[in-house]
Amino acid sequence: MPSKASIDRFLQSERVAFVGVSRNPKEFANAVYREFRDRGYEVIPVNPNADEVEGVRCYRTVAELPDVDGVVVMVPADRAAEVVEQCAARGIERVWLHRGVGRGSVSDEAVEAARTAGIDVVDGACPLMFLPDTGWFHRLHRRMVGRRIAA
Repeated sequence: MPSKASIDRFLQSERVAFVGVSRNPKEFANAVYREFRDRGYEVIPVNPNADEVEGVRCYRTVAELPDVDGVVVMVPADRAAEVVEQCAARGIERVWLHRGVGRGSVSDEAVEAARTAGIDVVDGACPLMFLPDTGWFHRLHRRMVGRRIAA
């Protein structure tokens, strides 16, 4: 269960990488990516199969990234631990394991890898629920999930 403090610390980031964005702009990961970009965050896409995403240079691995404040992980849960381990190897201190409907990127292995590495992890929830002035659907979702957020 994510903590409100971890969520707040993550959202104070300025430069955020997104692992799992797609060349297809209709994918949900890209919608989250655009919301961060449109709110003034410097966003950096990571996709092993793309040279650019939505006009921005794309990195193929976490290891290639420039310095970032945090990483949003939006890959299937069975691949999330590998991404977290790459973040740990780079010294990245904040990771958000995305969860919308279903498991999202949350797995016990990914959460344990983050905690073992000392990474401040948001283990679940969608970042869109916590951005200021978010849409009504995300505010409703925040109210529903908010009961499970630790103080």
